[in-house]
Amino acid sequence: MVGNSHYSIYVHIPLCTKKCDYCHFYVVPDKEPYHALLSEGLKLEWEAYRSHFQGRNLASVYFGGGTPSLFDPRSIEKILSFLPCCSATEITLEANPENLSEQRIREFADAGINRLSIGIQSLDDKQLELLTRGHGAQKAIDGIEAAFAAGIENISIDLMYDIPEQTLENWKETLRLAINLPITHLSLYNLTFEPHTVFFKHRERLKASLPSEETSASMYKTAVETLTANGFIQYEISAFCKPNRQSVHNSGYWTGREFIGLGPSAFSYWNGSRFRNIARLHQWHQALKEGKSPVDYSESLAPAAAQKEKLAIRLRLLEGVNLSEFKIDRETSDGIKRMIASELLALEKGVLRLTEKGILFYDTVATEII
Repeated sequence: MVGNSHYSIYVHIPLCTKKCDYCHFYVVPDKEPYHALLSEGLKLEWEAYRSHFQGRNLASVYFGGGTPSLFDPRSIEKILSFLPCCSATEITLEANPENLSEQRIREFADAGINRLSIGIQSLDDKQLELLTRGHGAQKAIDGIEAAFAAGIENISIDLMYDIPEQTLENWKETLRLAINLPITHLSLYNLTFEPHTVFFKHRERLKASLPSEETSASMYKTAVETLTANGFIQYEISAFCKPNRQSVHNSGYWTGREFIGLGPSAFSYWNGSRFRNIARLHQWHQALKEGKSPVDYSESLAPAAAQKEKLAIRLRLLEGVNLSEFKIDRETSDGIKRMIASELLALEKGVLRLTEKGILFYDTVATEII
């Protein structure tokens, strides 16, 4: 049971062999000197936070990137040695299939990793090539099976839809292959063209080959139907799991659990404020070496605005929200009534939740509340 005393830690490992054309995250080339800077900086950064979290329970640690599986397992072990993990802490490592072998996964497991999140994105070679991924479909399957063979029982994968030239039929084939893999969790993402990416630069050309809005909705509905018919539980708009395998870390984002982000460009939510680290490895490291804060952006929401945001984000969870936990003002109450009338939300015994229609139009719901 994860309670209010719990918090999470996100660790950004920006190493990458190459940056995919759709990726907007901060990454650096996989060079040995950068490994040393990261290891030293992460320890210094945690030392600055340590005293504030004494007596609290660490629910999860999430190594994201970038490609954290490029980091040496011994370096991961050193990081986990100074974080206050316990046997109940979920410790996730993001990985790409091309970096995975059974032996390397065993080394990560020995270092303390108990969950893998493998970014396969698709099980169609043509789509993987378009996404400029570093693996093919068979390599993705091999990586997942290697993780399972190495003893990692909690494996999550990412799948992407709304890819240029993607059809409903090849999406169905990707889903068919996915449900037969030894995975416990699956996250869905629709492709978006983020600023400062290659895809954004070529967005006008790429948009012409995107699935239609109708096909996109069918892809989502097909995923829900396929996954729930094959032992997965949909617990959030885009997240599916086998029984009792919800992502502890991501659930914290949706429920408002405090988290600290370590590493260049990492975000944090703590003490009612959101803040972000410098998105430059050397500058982030230098600030920490000099005993300075590596934060370059922060904001604090007024209590009323924070309540509305928390309500909107909590609604992503299909279990719904007990309205007695929130102070609802007149404006928000009127908005909720309109969305109930529009069949986007349903209210039963004080619990507000998205309808099937509301799931498809969640952005509309969130905008109305916030």
